[in-house]
Amino acid sequence: MRTMKVKVANPSTIGEVLPGADESGRPVLAAIANNRVVPLAEPMIGTPELTPLTRADAQGFEVDRNSLVFMLAKCANELFPRGTFRVRHSVGAALWCTLEPEKGGNSSTPQMSPFEIVDRLRPAMAELQKADLPITVEPVSYQDAVELFKGLGRVDEVNLLRHRNPPTVPLTRCGDFSALSQTTLAPSTGVVGPYELVPVDDGIVLNVSSAEKSDEVVPLPYVEPYFKVFRRQGVRTAVTGVETIGDLNQMIQDRRFDVFVRTVEALQTKELAGIADQIASHKPAVRLVLLAGPSSAGKTTTAHRICTQLRVNGIKPMLLSTDDYFVGDARNPRDENGNLDYETVEAVDAERLAADLNALFAGEAVHLRKFDFLKHDGYDDAKETRMDPKGVVVLEGIHALNPRLTRGIADDLKFKVYLNALTQLVLDSCNRISATDTRLLRRLVRDYNYRGCSPLKTFELWPNVVAGERKWIYPYQGQADAVFNSSLDYELAVLKPYAAQLLNQVKPWDAAYLEARRLSGILHNVSNARADAVPGDSILRETIGGSQLEY
Repeated sequence: MRTMKVKVANPSTIGEVLPGADESGRPVLAAIANNRVVPLAEPMIGTPELTPLTRADAQGFEVDRNSLVFMLAKCANELFPRGTFRVRHSVGAALWCTLEPEKGGNSSTPQMSPFEIVDRLRPAMAELQKADLPITVEPVSYQDAVELFKGLGRVDEVNLLRHRNPPTVPLTRCGDFSALSQTTLAPSTGVVGPYELVPVDDGIVLNVSSAEKSDEVVPLPYVEPYFKVFRRQGVRTAVTGVETIGDLNQMIQDRRFDVFVRTVEALQTKELAGIADQIASHKPAVRLVLLAGPSSAGKTTTAHRICTQLRVNGIKPMLLSTDDYFVGDARNPRDENGNLDYETVEAVDAERLAADLNALFAGEAVHLRKFDFLKHDGYDDAKETRMDPKGVVVLEGIHALNPRLTRGIADDLKFKVYLNALTQLVLDSCNRISATDTRLLRRLVRDYNYRGCSPLKTFELWPNVVAGERKWIYPYQGQADAVFNSSLDYELAVLKPYAAQLLNQVKPWDAAYLEARRLSGILHNVSNARADAVPGDSILRETIGGSQLEY
């Protein structure tokens, strides 16, 4: 739907001056008003530029999905008033949620399976959608909000509010159910798109339509790699006791942050050591370790640390990056709009990379490629490099799992590692922090510090980055021999002082303002923490600087 300018004689809400649906009959769920996603109940002020949003729009999709999460939380709260519901992680377009029917898991009470829980939630969700109840936002005093959530036993919300002090707190309400307002939701429960509830791996997958296929539920992707990571995250939580942003803020306030950082880093090191052990024990012997993942997932540091663990196993690794084999702007392909497409696999000189790898494995001396990111051009390293006869090449990069880059090398000589920053901490029961948002915050800081890139430029490039990941990276994740979660449960507290000042550079008239404000809203919930607590070999040092590793 097109952006429109409207003018009304009397004060009205935005919803009153917009069409109720788009040309295909999809309900309008919210609107973009002067670069902000706003609910339809937002008052009209002046003559704003308005863009109606349906679930077929990217922002409308988020409104639709977040509304379904809110509805699921309402049903869970009514069916299991002594339970704990949380939205956790994305699984493609879907969301994985958990519901513990009774807080603390009373051992004397028979445990309900996810299938039994879903069997009770399905009719409740269907009835709620049929009832088409209004979803409203109401400001209440800070004290009333705290007392409300304390009385309901909603620990996540109480912990989050404990570290904030606004005079009023906006609450999203539907019937008797209330939640902290963190995102824009649909005006009622009857206008949401198609969905299904699937019991999976001790939890519930809320499967939804996508912006591209907004009128049908998208088939779930291959979920096992996701849940391998999710299970390990459960181990992390059991060790650290930190599951929400409120828990993290309390760690900082209690001056236990340094110990928490060391524990989180040690857990990551232990996991990387396990991957190195798999490589060392692999038969036949591995010659090429391939490490891929989306932008700002921490590939370079992870590759360095895997090399360290391989040395512990008596293996001599050689580290290469696909980034060094970028073809440069003069040869780089362009997208359909004529812009340089840095995400395509064609941006990598696959012929040269494959030739260098095969020459190394043959024992030949090679002048490896290097890339100057400031000049956007590559060059040959002046020194010759030769591989140890019993060594291993570790190749990292967004396309490292793409077989086009390593053709001519037998698959049984390769070990494939996929990584992503799958953020574990949630804001509260209804609001999560996505892995994509964490990576974007990392990239904003890294690009500004090391690639001479302004926040506006990073925001401009980001949609192409995400589109490239869907096309070139995610299709290969199911082939991985190991999956590594590079997120750090403390990182948002350290990133906040760096990222906040960059986000503040984006002004209301900038196209990126919508996203900048949304990310600022997430960081508003997080307490600041000191960067000097971060170890020199941490993945986070790749973003904030001060790494003891050589890049």
